Amino acid sequence: MTDTIYALSSGAPPAAIAVIRISGPAAGEALSSLTGRSFEPRRTALARLRDGAGATLDEALVLWLPGPDNATGEDTAELHCHGGRAVVAAVTSALSEMEGLRPAEPGEFTRRAFANGRLDLAEAEGLGDLLTAETELQRRAAMDFAGGGFSRQIGAWNEQVLRLSAEVESALDFSDEDDVPEPDAEFRRRVAALRSELDTWLERPAAEKLREGYRVALAGPPNAGKSTLFNALIEREAAIVSDIAGTTRDVIEAPVALGGVPFTFVDTAGLRCETDDVIERIGIDRADAELARADCVLWLGEEGGGPDSAVEISPFADLAGKGKADGLSVSAITGQGIGELKAILIERARQALPKPGEAALNARQRTHLVAAAEALGRAAGKADWILLGEELRTVRAAFDRLLGRASTEDMLDTLFARFCIGK
Repeated sequence: MTDTIYALSSGAPPAAIAVIRISGPAAGEALSSLTGRSFEPRRTALARLRDGAGATLDEALVLWLPGPDNATGEDTAELHCHGGRAVVAAVTSALSEMEGLRPAEPGEFTRRAFANGRLDLAEAEGLGDLLTAETELQRRAAMDFAGGGFSRQIGAWNEQVLRLSAEVESALDFSDEDDVPEPDAEFRRRVAALRSELDTWLERPAAEKLREGYRVALAGPPNAGKSTLFNALIEREAAIVSDIAGTTRDVIEAPVALGGVPFTFVDTAGLRCETDDVIERIGIDRADAELARADCVLWLGEEGGGPDSAVEISPFADLAGKGKADGLSVSAITGQGIGELKAILIERARQALPKPGEAALNARQRTHLVAAAEALGRAAGKADWILLGEELRTVRAAFDRLLGRASTEDMLDTLFARFCIGK
């Protein structure tokens, strides 16, 4: 935190504009060294950038953002340069020659913002998810966390716990008297109501499911048309299509967005009971594992032969006499039924994934929220004020861990390593 760091914070060049960010105690000195002048805070200004020898590097718009009221909470400067590779290389080279400056590590700007109290851990996790969001559903879920929605919810819960704790402390002040009553029904009701609210959040689909996408496995016997349909659904030739049985030997995965919803489609080996081919047997075993893992199975085999709740598919709608009485008739060749199939999958996925704008908890957040809910459950049954107060302290500690007020360095290293350099 004593170093001053710098990095390209915009997209990789070439581009129209390249934003180079400098953050740390020497940011102001670095800006003066590059421009030979000082700047009014938070006002854009045009300046000529020069290296240590006085050679012109670029003409750029510069911003001087003194801390703590900025993104990182420490003195920050931004250079909005022309976005050519040579320009970026020249400016960063000039910065590297200044004493006390070094290139930023992945996620280091955001980590400094966290360390300086500019955002909490839940907001940082949301920002990380926002950077990797590829669908509208992922973006909207990440925005709620990055914008502090979940943090405000935790704050509201913590306020309720603090009020309950204050009543416990008040009761303990009179604990030397013989007639101190046990917690009344209204107190227990409030504890139980808060526990119920946390349970409602824990019942929501997990954030990992939203990140990975709704998993759809295509299954059936050899030569059932799985790979052809797989290619049609993802709209590219990812799987080899052949009339030879057993062509697909391994699992093929492809992520894709349909209707703003993330999916992972999985093409599997043809299923049959008997085979002397060792490699094909391995492929069949892997296919069985994928069927167990999938959120939805598209069954292209014999009617009723697929897993329960599988979507029955008749894949040869374009061929006379090849259709089935039941199931959805599609043709990857003509496109018949493909739109209807996608609509069915989108509807199923929307039921299984977090709703638009609904915050989804990741594994870390879920662990701490479970700890808080369980402590509230125990508190609701306590008659002893001292034991009840201890359980409420456990709840408050879980909320602190949710927001990163009690976090380990290893966990923080893992989180911020997800970020790109310059963020």
